[in-house]
Amino acid sequence: MSEYEHPEVLVVTDWVAGHVDDPKVRLVEVDVDTSAYEKGHLKNAVAWNWTSQLQDNVRRDVLGQRQFEELCSNSGIASDTILILYGDNNNWFAAYALWQCKYFGHKDVRLMNGGRKKWELEGRSFTTDVPNFPRTNYKAAPPDESIRARREQIFSILDQRNAYLVDVRSTDEFTGKIIAPAGMTETAQRGGHIPTAVNIPWSKAVNEDGTFKNYDELAKLYGSLGVKSDKETVAYCRIGERSSHTWFVLKYLLGFGKVRNYDGSWTEWGNLVDAPIEKGEAARA
Repeated sequence: MSEYEHPEVLVVTDWVAGHVDDPKVRLVEVDVDTSAYEKGHLKNAVAWNWTSQLQDNVRRDVLGQRQFEELCSNSGIASDTILILYGDNNNWFAAYALWQCKYFGHKDVRLMNGGRKKWELEGRSFTTDVPNFPRTNYKAAPPDESIRARREQIFSILDQRNAYLVDVRSTDEFTGKIIAPAGMTETAQRGGHIPTAVNIPWSKAVNEDGTFKNYDELAKLYGSLGVKSDKETVAYCRIGERSSHTWFVLKYLLGFGKVRNYDGSWTEWGNLVDAPIEKGEAARA
């Protein structure tokens, strides 16, 4: 992993196995729910439920600063804790949690490369024991808006053409053939994509075992479609979890200077009055 621009944000499974009892480290399994965690998880890992714990379910927003502080305090996390996040779906929700941790200024937060899938493939052990850590008094920093895109910024990008828009959904979602993957309840009124966006599905950035592709493969993947580090990039998907995975790749693995994740993504844009959309294939960035 040393070839990445910021290899310090990734840890391998061997490293994690050697630090499950380290008091300076907190392992967190992040999934859309906690069903997988309940069946078995890494020793001393706590669970974060993406649906109920990582978003404000009244305002349909990320957590507020105080809510994030409460989550970390209840998880036994201090400001100097080394956070190691992992989860299912190739670390979708773990990447979203990392993005939110960075949004609130946690200094040392990393992904376990390959997530739960990689750990399982290696035949490593799981436990059903739920740890109980002393509560802390976690203090978060004010939100870092430089890593978050909002709808007003998307409209500005369309006017000024001063940033790349990367749609990381499937091709069928991007073209408007479908509005959302089968079984997904949070959706939009219209299908298609944001004008000028290029379609680079998140899945192209990972290997079969869930680990990230190497630097050269990633640079070629995005560069071949014209997405480079010369200007700001905004990643979006359906709700913001797949795009946080791509945000992580662009910001930390490829070292792009300015990258934002559009939380809400197509469920917001596809429902907005007067928001332009396109259907079908798109031109290169």
